[in-house]
Amino acid sequence: MENDIEKVLVDEQEIQRRLDGMALELEGDFPGEPLLVVVLLKGALVFAADLLRRMPRMLEIECLSVASYHGGLDSCGVVSFLDRELPDVRGRRVLVLDDILDTGRTLRAVVDRLLGDGALEVRTGVLLAKAKRRAADVEANYVGFHIADEFVVGYGLDYRGRYRNLPYVGVLGRAAR
Repeated sequence: MENDIEKVLVDEQEIQRRLDGMALELEGDFPGEPLLVVVLLKGALVFAADLLRRMPRMLEIECLSVASYHGGLDSCGVVSFLDRELPDVRGRRVLVLDDILDTGRTLRAVVDRLLGDGALEVRTGVLLAKAKRRAADVEANYVGFHIADEFVVGYGLDYRGRYRNLPYVGVLGRAAR
């Protein structure tokens, strides 16, 4: 698996330090308030688990399964909500956590859906934000790292279901695709 990685973009120690900083930002922005966190599966699972353990407060955590890549290298442009039921967000402040902000379609669709379902406010946090023009008008409120427009895996991000368990974020070599 490690041989498939062209280069490491963000190592494990950098990720852990940045998560400490993000947790402090979130605590400052949501002081003592009830907070519902919606984690987008499967990619944000590792990021969310490590980030939320750094927040010494009561949280309600829900998971939402959405798909936009459908096994390929690029977003297909269609965001699918794979859950039959969405979390009850009526009158709640919501933090959505995702692994990567790429085209913006997934984050835009989720934010719009939650607001449409009655959320009081929806803020977003991502581990990675690609430096590129977005197909949808959205930017994350909280960003772990800004990266170039490269195909990355690790720390929750996958290619065809593999590489999620790498403890760092790396560029997947062309031979592995």
